[in-house]
This record gives sequence, C-alpha cells and structure tokens, in this order.
Amino acid sequence: MVLLLKLHLLLHCETNHRGIHMNKIYYVGYDAAHPNDFVYNVPEGFPNYLLVVTTTPALFQVNGNISEYPPHTAVLYPPGCPIWYGAARKKYGNHWLRFASDESFVTNFSQPTVPFTVSDPEYCHNLFQLLTWEASPVVISQLLRILFDKLRDDLLHAQSSSHDYELLSLRRRISASPQLSWSISDMAKELHISAGYLQLLYKQKFQISCMDDVIGFRLIKARDLLICTTQSISEIAEQCGYNNTEHFCRQFRKNLGLSPGNFRKAQSKIRQKETIL
Repeated sequence: MVLLLKLHLLLHCETNHRGIHMNKIYYVGYDAAHPNDFVYNVPEGFPNYLLVVTTTPALFQVNGNISEYPPHTAVLYPPGCPIWYGAARKKYGNHWLRFASDESFVTNFSQPTVPFTVSDPEYCHNLFQLLTWEASPVVISQLLRILFDKLRDDLLHAQSSSHDYELLSLRRRISASPQLSWSISDMAKELHISAGYLQLLYKQKFQISCMDDVIGFRLIKARDLLICTTQSISEIAEQCGYNNTEHFCRQFRKNLGLSPGNFRKAQSKIRQKETIL
C-alpha cells in the first residue's frame, strides 16, 4: 500500500504542483515506543509545528487539565504553544513530526491543541513512513497536504459531533429570546470555537446561517405580537430586538411579503371571517 501511495503522489506532483510554499521537516518518526513513566513537557513550545498521533492510550494536558485519550489520538501544536503529553498505561507509543510550513492547510488548521481521534490509523501510519523516507520537497509538500486533509476531515467530524448538544442549546435560547443582541462572535466565544467554524457547524446542523436564524425567530415573535396584541409597530420592533423601525419593516416585508401593518390588517380580516362562520 505504501508503494502504491507513493507512486500516486509522484504522478500527482507532476500534474498539480502550483506556486511556491515553504515546508521543512526537522524531525519525523513513526512507531516510537516509550516506558510507562514517559512525559514530554515543553512549557515554551517550539518555534515550529509539532504533530503527534498516538498508537496507545495517552495523557494530554488541555486547558490546564490532564486527561486520558484513546489510541490513535492526534494533536497539532502550533509554534510557541505549551506542550505536555505522556504515558497513560504500561507503555506509550506515537508517530510524530516537527516541521515548519506556510501552507494554508497547516496555518488555518481549525482548533489546534485539541486532541481528536484519527479514523484510519493505518493510512496515517503509511504517510508518516513516507515522510520519514522522502527527500523530495515537492513530494513532502504533497504528503503533508494529504495528511492534513485527512486530519481536517477527522477533526471536523469529531467536533461536529461533540458540539451537537451545544448547538441545539444555543438555538433553543435564540428561539426563546430572539430580541437579545445576538452576534456571531459572542456565540462563538460561548462555544469556544472560531466565528467561522461556528457558522460552518450551524449551517451544517440546521441548514440556515446563525444570523438568518436569529432574524427568522425575531420575525416569528413579531408576527405573533401583530396578531395577538394591539401594540404599535415601533413597540413590536423594539420588543423583537430592532432599534430601527424602518429596518424592522424592511426585513418583515422581505421575509413575509407584506408590511407589518398590512399583515396585521390581513390577519384581522381572516379572524373576522372565522367569527362569522
């Protein structure tokens, strides 16, 4: 399998190499083994990246807390990030890579330092083998891209699953209080993820963007208030989180096809007909 993968890479590099990027491997190893007292502690981190993929259960320090993680756990440590991991059982094993890169698939890797499970350990093992043997900068770049594409998919899957409850809870609170000053940055901080990643997860989960959902719930509340109360349009706009009544009216018309005033009149006529019947 390793030889077939390398042959594919060589052909891929001939046809798809574009641009100039810097990728430099300082140290790389696979199937490393250590005793049960092994601890790797670098409080100041390295000036370059460290990627670790375990082959045994392991301890990782995340946000100051040390927890045990299962075999085939991956962690990417960016430059200058504190590093702490070690043996959890009788022995510790891993593949590891210290490298520098300015490729976007590395620099934009979401949620570094967060441990996650690798779905295909053998495939990753083979990539680490190839990185150990390879000398060609072009092939090394392609190997890194393939490895990080795989890791990114695994991380997205792990995080989308782990954030399901938080996303559902967030949406329930938006639905209950749409008039609050919801912002993507505040919601992302609450879930401890980036704003861009929140928008991706939210859209995947609910098939609608965060802010479109906020607007939708505000307009549902406005519709109910128009039907069930005699409050003025400006009062309803304020109760639904709008500081500007004209802006509220534009959004209402855009989404429901009628101005708030005409919507209220139409609903009043419907109720009158129902009363007569």
